[in-house]
Amino acid sequence: MKIPRNAVIAVVDGEKLNLFHNTGDEGAPNLSALPDADVSTQNKGSGGRHQSSSANPSDSQQDEDSFAAGVAEVLNARVLSGKIDDLIVIAAPRTLGELRKHYHKTLEGKLVGELSKDLTGHSTDDIAMAIAAA
Repeated sequence: MKIPRNAVIAVVDGEKLNLFHNTGDEGAPNLSALPDADVSTQNKGSGGRHQSSSANPSDSQQDEDSFAAGVAEVLNARVLSGKIDDLIVIAAPRTLGELRKHYHKTLEGKLVGELSKDLTGHSTDDIAMAIAAA
């Protein structure tokens, strides 16, 4: 997958959001870190009850789902305000599934691609290579 010039890349897991901006072009991407976003965890995920093996809701899973919902709110707001024209989302598989539940229709239209991988904490070169290989 190619990374369009000025695209925003969101790299997410259940606890961390890293945003990058492609200042290069499609043939030679150059990912620059964007400032950290303030992610609200007040939304308790999709509202579904995720069960742990003891049949009790897993607090850590609910926290991760709430974080994913908060990330979706941040991305939706930026898309709706015109700050994001092209978006690539890279997220841990479970987190990506939760994010998708909260995407606004406008965000879905700006989505260039998604990768179901946990790449938080990886270098920008690793991220760019993973996207190029997709």
